[in-house]
Amino acid sequence: MTQKSEMPGLTVGLVGAGGISPAHAAAWKAVGAAMRVYSLEGADRFADTHGATRVDSFDELIATSDLICVITPTPSHAALVERALRAGKDVVCEKPLARTTDDARHLVGVAAETGRRLFPAHVVRWFPQYAAAQQTVAAGGLGDLAVLRFTRAVPYPFDRGWYSDPVQSGGITMDLMIHDLDEALWMAGPVATVYAQRRTASEPHPTETAHVVLTHTSGAISHCRGLWTVPKAPFWYTFSVSGTTGQLRYDSRDEVGYTLTTSPDDPPRPSPSTVALAGDPYSAEIADFVRAWRTGEPAKVSAEDGLVAVALAEAAELSAETGAPVDFPTFLKGSQA
Repeated sequence: MTQKSEMPGLTVGLVGAGGISPAHAAAWKAVGAAMRVYSLEGADRFADTHGATRVDSFDELIATSDLICVITPTPSHAALVERALRAGKDVVCEKPLARTTDDARHLVGVAAETGRRLFPAHVVRWFPQYAAAQQTVAAGGLGDLAVLRFTRAVPYPFDRGWYSDPVQSGGITMDLMIHDLDEALWMAGPVATVYAQRRTASEPHPTETAHVVLTHTSGAISHCRGLWTVPKAPFWYTFSVSGTTGQLRYDSRDEVGYTLTTSPDDPPRPSPSTVALAGDPYSAEIADFVRAWRTGEPAKVSAEDGLVAVALAEAAELSAETGAPVDFPTFLKGSQA
């Protein structure tokens, strides 16, 4: 693959102009990229607001861009990413990489076949709290990991088109919890089994809760909890990572950074506020992708990471439906429907 470190500029072609597009626009601006946009809806508004050039077709977008960024609804990811890869373009794709494990596996294969780069946009890896926790874990600061707990909560998606349809979006596990499944994978490594339960309620307001338990090959256990809660509830998230020599805790409802505990006699010590010290995660994510794209070096998230995250979410759905744990290596290989 040709390295692009000496290229004087970058033109990114964004397909899609929906709710996530302003975050991507700001991130691409931060790296000095010129933007082109194609979308079935909202392209003119996006172009006027963010200084992009609107084009009339996806083929034109591919032909006039150095790199393609797919930020459309989940059901369209697989087809758009494959078209761009086969046209000789490297691709950034919003999470999830695809709606199904089979489609995600196919995209990873197409990227390998065509020699192109595929970057799944798992932005939570660039949230400063999670990045700092992973660095602590990787450096051995918690010893051997034992139990990891992740929670993520948003209001129930009332009347939001494709997003409200679990067939299209994958529902709470694929669309919301995929972030925490990916974080568990990032921190604790490969997964042996997946077990999940999901509960819904309709009164007085629709709500949904999913619990996913990952048993890692190391013996560590991750518990991921996703909540679709009542209308106008705040978005919040937490994690607790415990090992043989310490524990890290974070709650977005607090203003401080994470706390570190290293012994029963040692009170938790707040870190400096990682929120105040860090920049925009989307800008950091795109900067990392552009660095990897120009140099040929690995990005923080690989195409294979995107595939595994989709497979974890789909395995959790299968477990919730059957009530049985799923052997994850077998599921990932595609021999389990």
